[in-house]
Amino acid sequence: MIGKLAAHLGKLTGSIGSNERHALPGVIGSDLLRYGKVPCFLFIAIVITAIFVITTAHHTRLLTAQREQMVLERDALDIEWRNLILEENWLGAHSRIERTATEKLHMQHVDPSQDNIVVQK
Repeated sequence: MIGKLAAHLGKLTGSIGSNERHALPGVIGSDLLRYGKVPCFLFIAIVITAIFVITTAHHTRLLTAQREQMVLERDALDIEWRNLILEENWLGAHSRIERTATEKLHMQHVDPSQDNIVVQK
């Protein structure tokens, strides 16, 4: 057991003391391929999840702004509808008064452009 450890330590010391140069990106890439498959997969999954969260938050904000705009539009239409109902009621009351004056009091329309006014006794 000690012999194996000494041999392994000798190989390690021999490789450290050598003048052999390695490209750092190559060493990092080979280490990632050899030992870092799960962390790389998890990192990619985290990045994709973050992109989906950002996209969903943006879409939610757009929908919320659109909803607020539609609520304002609904309120404006509701106010316009109430005004139309009031106008209809007012016009209805005017025509009712006119109908009552014509039927019960036997009144008639007078054309202002005509000078001959008939006076009833």
